Amino acid sequence: MLSIHSTSVELEGVPTDIMVQGFADRILVLVTQLGKVGNLIQVSIPSTTPLLSADLDEDSTSGLPAPPAAIQLTPLLGGASSEHLQTLHSLYAAQIATIIWVEEAKKMAVNRRSVVVGIALHRDADERNTFHGVMNHLPPS
Repeated sequence: MLSIHSTSVELEGVPTDIMVQGFADRILVLVTQLGKVGNLIQVSIPSTTPLLSADLDEDSTSGLPAPPAAIQLTPLLGGASSEHLQTLHSLYAAQIATIIWVEEAKKMAVNRRSVVVGIALHRDADERNTFHGVMNHLPPS
């Protein structure tokens, strides 16, 4: 059975839609302020790579689990218009996937599914506040 969770929030004055849909083999996450899918990035990690406990692995300043070093990012569709935006999209994808994997590990999930992240954000918003707002509003996978 497929599970779909979505939420709409206002981040830095911009309406933002966040949707998480689980499939048998992967999880789709869309984060949009533009009403479209945007840049699609697949995030995977070898199943043999351990995820550290969220309690021990969280960055003390952000409260977010650190993405594992073995994480693999694969662009699927679209692309960023600058190197800065490409780095920002990669950061979003890696962090979103890590949060989902940590949450699934808490539920004793057997398989670690790949995460496909679609990102379409306004460029004018405060990047740090928007990033933390998205991470804090991710619905469960």
